[in-house]
Amino acid sequence: MDLKLHNKVAVVTGASRGIGLAAVRSLVAEGATVVAGSRRGAAALDELAGQNVVSVNGDLTTVEGVQTLIRTAEERFGGVDVLVNNIGILTPRLSGFLSVTDEDFITTFNANVLSAIRAARAALPSLIERKGSIITISSVNAFLPDPSIIDYTVSKAALTNFSKALSKEVGPQGVRVNTISPGPVETDMWVGEGGMAETVGNAMGVDKDTAREQIVDSIGGFATGRFTRPEEVGDLVAMLASDRAGNITGADFTIDGGLIKTL
Repeated sequence: MDLKLHNKVAVVTGASRGIGLAAVRSLVAEGATVVAGSRRGAAALDELAGQNVVSVNGDLTTVEGVQTLIRTAEERFGGVDVLVNNIGILTPRLSGFLSVTDEDFITTFNANVLSAIRAARAALPSLIERKGSIITISSVNAFLPDPSIIDYTVSKAALTNFSKALSKEVGPQGVRVNTISPGPVETDMWVGEGGMAETVGNAMGVDKDTAREQIVDSIGGFATGRFTRPEEVGDLVAMLASDRAGNITGADFTIDGGLIKTL
């Protein structure tokens, strides 16, 4: 299926690894030009540099970092057709709610919510002009509250709500706004060094793989029996970015291997 993304310009935040890198690869494979934002870049992005990818380094939790990223797309390629908000952080809070400070909540909200709000604000004039779309990576935790990551789950609920509200405003102007809510994905956030599984495993006195299985079992388990792969989320991003999804807006797409068992 041709997604008709040739000559489209996409901006992806948090693009150096995990879901962000997978989204870059999927968009490039469909012919898009991608401006890939990350804090430090990555060898994987450098390898894609000859395939219509421009890597922009900067702190995307700041106004200046986001503005530089969007400005690069506008100055180099004339505008933005697709914005993929992917930047996010997750910190296990294993000592309970009373251990989570105001500063913890502020840091998480700044990265998970305000970065997306700032990117949307900066890109929106161009997106309106070009009838573009915004795809934001949220989480099943937006509607599956988890006290062990309380600031993360609250921030993702806010992020999904923001995206839905924005879709109502800008839909009549030709801009589509959707969210993707993955369950656990095979990324560093979950299975990498210092990730969720390792942190919980250290606290429980078990190895990372055992902790991963116990965490998943505690929230209901996967119907498919496995984690979601980053490239599966990346391909969904590309589909939602395309005109094939031209009448889809204000929607949330769960990709969780059947983790959520309710309607």
